[in-house]
Amino acid sequence: MLKIIDRYILKRYLVTFSVMLLMFIPIGIVIDVSEKINKMIEHQVAFSAIAKYYLDFTIYFANLLFPIFLFLSVIWFTSKLANNTEIIAILSSGISFSRFLRPYIIGATIVSIAALIMNVYLLPNASAGFNNFRYMYLNNAGVEGMRDNSNVFRQISKDEYIFVSNFNNVSQMAFNFSMEKFEGDKLKYKLLASRIKWNPQKKNYTLYNYTKRKVGKFGDIIEAGEVKDTIFKFDLEDLTPVVYIAETLPINELNKFIDKEKARGSSNINVYLVVLYKKFSIPVSAFILTIIAVAVSSMKRRGGMGTNLAIGILLAFTFVFLDKVFGVLAEKSSAPPLIAVWIPNIVFGILAIYLLKNAKR
Repeated sequence: MLKIIDRYILKRYLVTFSVMLLMFIPIGIVIDVSEKINKMIEHQVAFSAIAKYYLDFTIYFANLLFPIFLFLSVIWFTSKLANNTEIIAILSSGISFSRFLRPYIIGATIVSIAALIMNVYLLPNASAGFNNFRYMYLNNAGVEGMRDNSNVFRQISKDEYIFVSNFNNVSQMAFNFSMEKFEGDKLKYKLLASRIKWNPQKKNYTLYNYTKRKVGKFGDIIEAGEVKDTIFKFDLEDLTPVVYIAETLPINELNKFIDKEKARGSSNINVYLVVLYKKFSIPVSAFILTIIAVAVSSMKRRGGMGTNLAIGILLAFTFVFLDKVFGVLAEKSSAPPLIAVWIPNIVFGILAIYLLKNAKR
């Protein structure tokens, strides 16, 4: 008896969630096409590129609204069970509410694993394609718009720092370049140049109008010139990574990239950490949202399914709102990214425990 009920609920869980995705993703694509078709025609984008963009858009869109789709789908079919008095019949047969939850937890586990796989393996490529297309054809920003090229500051080693006021990715040239080397808190030398250019064929750099000051114990040594070829340990392109670079990296490469950016003293490190932590916080939210949805919709209400859906929509958008607010807070402030990313799950986890206790009563 229990296995039949488990299979019935699990099937409804997965089918309703899948149908919800299949319903809303095409609607999202149609809305996106209607808004951007003029720019696509203006740039004469090939059909194959558009098709690839919307394949990436589907994965990106599904991941973005995953909590809403899951929450509403669980509320939808659980409310139907409650309205048909199926839940009352199940609980009246002696099955506890905790045991009734088992197929929901199994369903949440399946969806959570699928979300984790998508985040780790599918989303990086989809994010790269989605964002590249958006910058190239839809935002009129082009290649330069993909990078934060002004006032670039990097710590390239334990005691070396560089700064450029502007970087041109096309010409591989940076302007108002400075490099400083310290020993402890003492400056050892400082290099200034009006321009620095990367030479791909020679694998070196060219300095223009440069001045190098080496601080000595009994006096400074100054070297100056108009042009000089030299070699540095850094890559100019790495100094200004694509603004959405973290979203496009597989998990192993993302961890290495974050470690490298920490060593360089990157000001965007919190942005990268938020991307990393969300890969794991979003799948965990499947369990929390499932429990809340069951607790909210398992009771037969006077307003019927409409009341449950209204409550569900309010809670789902509140979750997404908190997720976005604390994500931006972690990126733009000194708030610890790990805590900020997990706050929506913590808040809704406490809410899930409270609602579950009331539902059991």
